[in-house]
Amino acid sequence: MHVKCWGSHGAAGSIEENITVVPANSTPPPNVTVVSNIQSLAGWKWNHDPGTPGYAEGSSDIVNSPTINGNSRQYSLSFTNAGGEIYHIGFGKDPAATHFVYNTNIWLADPSDIANIELDMNQVIANGDTVIYGFQCDGYSGTWDYTINLGTPSKPKGRWEHSNVVCPDPKTWTSNVWHNVQVSYYRDAVGNVTYESVVLDGEQSDLIGAYGNSAFSLGWAPTLLTNFQIDGRGENGSVTAYVDNLTISRW
Repeated sequence: MHVKCWGSHGAAGSIEENITVVPANSTPPPNVTVVSNIQSLAGWKWNHDPGTPGYAEGSSDIVNSPTINGNSRQYSLSFTNAGGEIYHIGFGKDPAATHFVYNTNIWLADPSDIANIELDMNQVIANGDTVIYGFQCDGYSGTWDYTINLGTPSKPKGRWEHSNVVCPDPKTWTSNVWHNVQVSYYRDAVGNVTYESVVLDGEQSDLIGAYGNSAFSLGWAPTLLTNFQIDGRGENGSVTAYVDNLTISRW
């Protein structure tokens, strides 16, 4: 939470506080681990997502406008034939954590060329498999989608599933304002993931039946990794987006 106040004669002050909001049916322990401002970490990488058609290329850097706390990250991409660009970074390792809350603010300069906005997290768990917590606002179906593995960890067959919750088509999101997205999910010991709820701009929706195995045997070293991805819409175009206060809580 960012609080700012102004005095009657022009004096101003501000403060940042981390607040983790969890679904009503979850009881986090007192030792929740919170990693804040992930967007400001050094070492972000990006590439065209080969799972999307066409092609995309991008760039990313820290900027001070627009911003909430002074260090938002700009994501720029150009694409052809609905290509998508994936931006990713590791932010730690924790094979034991089972519950997560993903919280971020997104600013879209002009969303007209956006098909999907994807907010993922990957975790290598104790048995060595990688659990992919894939979540996106799907502009084609108008729903929040989540990933499952229809195969086995060693012979995976990943697929997006539509949830029961409506997501406004990203190209209709209001431009040049901050939108807040918060997603809550948890897993069991073998990578069966339950997506609990999604909050968009303060409105919480419960995800019903959003469950499935999402474990993949990728041979990764222990890590926690997050992806921010934008998929283009149409034959070609360009997109500029900004992310601030990217925070992931776990326990």
